[in-house]
Amino acid sequence: MRRLLIGLAAGTFLVAATSCGSSDGSDGSGDGGKASGGTTTVKVGVIPIIDVAPLYLGQKKGFYAERGIKLSLTAAQGGAAIVPGVVSGQFQFGFSNTTSLLVAQSKDLPIEAVVNGVASTGKEGADFAAIAVRKGSPLKSAKDLEGKKVAVNTLSNICDTSVNESVRKDGGDPSGLKFVEMPFDLMPAAVAKGQVDAACVVEPALATIKAAGGTTIASNFYDVSPDLTVAMYFTSREYAGKNPELVKKFREATAESLEYADSHPDEVREIITTYTKIPATLLEKLVLPRWPAEPDRASIERLAELGQQDGLFKKAPDLDKLLP
Repeated sequence: MRRLLIGLAAGTFLVAATSCGSSDGSDGSGDGGKASGGTTTVKVGVIPIIDVAPLYLGQKKGFYAERGIKLSLTAAQGGAAIVPGVVSGQFQFGFSNTTSLLVAQSKDLPIEAVVNGVASTGKEGADFAAIAVRKGSPLKSAKDLEGKKVAVNTLSNICDTSVNESVRKDGGDPSGLKFVEMPFDLMPAAVAKGQVDAACVVEPALATIKAAGGTTIASNFYDVSPDLTVAMYFTSREYAGKNPELVKKFREATAESLEYADSHPDEVREIITTYTKIPATLLEKLVLPRWPAEPDRASIERLAELGQQDGLFKKAPDLDKLLP
């Protein structure tokens, strides 16, 4: 399995990643780039999926501007790639699935969660993430995945361990699973063409697979915990130590954005068309996640247990050092 910090070379990928947010041209280093009027531009590494809609929505609604923050959002393939960008100072904040953060903490990387990111709907069979298969697939349940190829956005992350758990809960043996790494937006085509047998997929790619006649065979996040904290926003300890007030303002603005997104689903559906490839015809079919402001510690403890079971950690991560 790919290790989290392959020589920090992932930073090279991040430099070339697509810019998805506003920027005033400042480099965002140190205490953040200063724009006119005392506004601080902060660079945030994100993934172009529905999970991060609150950031785009909060920026549009002025929640960050009210606190003197301007977001510069840069898309990457997954949290495992964003972590080294935050550690190296390329980003001031990042969005990552919880397992990737647990892996980073177990390696004593100097990061800390700032605020919650996204959570499961708590509804089996009606979550924003699922294990999906193509139309007419012989695979009918998670147990059928034994020995099969499953697409994941990054290796050794929340997809691996949650898919493993779905297989175990269905009475199967996940040891023979073959995980294939690819971006979420390439998964629908890979599933449809039979390049992989299934995909650990989230919205809006999940709706795309369903629109092509694909089906879901398990709610992998729900199988870990109905109230699973799927991802969080984080920063480096160095940045937090030097900029405590800015981190506090980012936390407050993001919490307000999460609450707003949770109560304004139509605006969420509209905003995601600005940074994903979702066709307008599929917007109403999207299953939206929950966006609570606080992480669910019990679900994170469960992820840590599963990560140890699957061999993702050489030593147990310290949740007290990671969680806000």
